[in-house]
Amino acid sequence: MYKNDKVIRRYSEPFKLKILDEITTGKLNKNQLGKLYGIAPTTINEWIRKYNRKDLMNTRVKVETKDEITRIKELQKEIEQLKKLLLKKDLDAMVLDSYLEVAAEDLGYKSVAELKKKLSIKP
Repeated sequence: MYKNDKVIRRYSEPFKLKILDEITTGKLNKNQLGKLYGIAPTTINEWIRKYNRKDLMNTRVKVETKDEITRIKELQKEIEQLKKLLLKKDLDAMVLDSYLEVAAEDLGYKSVAELKKKLSIKP
């Protein structure tokens, strides 16, 4: 079979509208209609967009209580605080390493590891 042997299907406007009407009745969903007529559900979604039938698109409704929203906001604040603390800790570690490098150089040690060993500082 060659690459160009694919069958390209073209659907008439009345057929597309018929499919959309069948979805509107609610007896069959997009997947069921797709299997019945051999159409990919993504193709049906394209027709829904083309004919501006947003009422037929899958919609997601998120219902939250005030307590949930408050908890989410609290968690987001906590995450931001933890990020700041982690950044501060990383900066403190970098400053300490810099101090140790300068001290090792000034005191005549070959490396920071040698200074740490002498001072019994755990890495």
